[in-house]
Amino acid sequence: MNDNAEAAWPIAMTAISEATAQPLESVRAFLDSRHGRHFADDVLNGLLCKAPLQDAIKQATARWMGWTIGLQTSKEYGIPRGLPCLTGFVIHCEIAEDALAA
Repeated sequence: MNDNAEAAWPIAMTAISEATAQPLESVRAFLDSRHGRHFADDVLNGLLCKAPLQDAIKQATARWMGWTIGLQTSKEYGIPRGLPCLTGFVIHCEIAEDALAA
C-alpha cells in the first residue's frame, strides 16, 4: 500500500467493522495478519485500476463479504462453513491473537 497505507487504515477499519459487525480491536487483528495483507493486496488492485482509495476499500470489502468459507478453509481454520470470508477471518484473527496472549 506504501503511500496509501496511513490514509487507508482508518477507512478500512471502519468499513470492515461495519460490514462484519465486529469491534475495531478484531478488525485490527485481521489487518495485522497475513489475511489482512491479502485484503490490502485486493485494495491495491483496485487502486491500480484507478479507483479512489475509499472506493477500492469499499469494493474489496464487498468482494470479501461475497466470498464464503468453503469446506477446506473451514477444516483448516475452524471457521464455520458458509460464513462470509471477511467476517470469518476477522473473528478467527481475534481468537488467534487472544490465544497467543493467554
